Amino acid sequence: MTTRPDITISSLDLKRVEDLIDSLPKADIAGVSELEEELTRATIVAPKDVPDNIITMNSTVKFIVEATNKEFELTLVYPKNMESNGTTISILAPVGSALLGLSIGDEIEWPKPGGGNLKIKIIQVTFQPERAGEYQL
Repeated sequence: MTTRPDITISSLDLKRVEDLIDSLPKADIAGVSELEEELTRATIVAPKDVPDNIITMNSTVKFIVEATNKEFELTLVYPKNMESNGTTISILAPVGSALLGLSIGDEIEWPKPGGGNLKIKIIQVTFQPERAGEYQL
């Protein structure tokens, strides 16, 4: 059994994600139960108290694929802010919900399109709204 890393979420992100979940159709939407599970195990802090190495909503994060050392960057967003250019990932995507609250140095398994997984390591939070003093994004 793999131990999941500790996660920290701002009270503002928690409220907004819970409101998003509540606004969804009541049909079983893939990934929502996993997101709710992540929220229940999180340490909740005030937005001003979020450590600057934590992935919060609207954070831009740099990753490295451990097998290839290839780096890439994505921004964790709400569904309404998804971009078609591949620079964003929705909080409702399974990987998106897994990212919320992680910190630099944490690793996750990322599903590959053709099957299987890649081990991805978080190497930098290049932008975090809380660190920039932006609490109302």
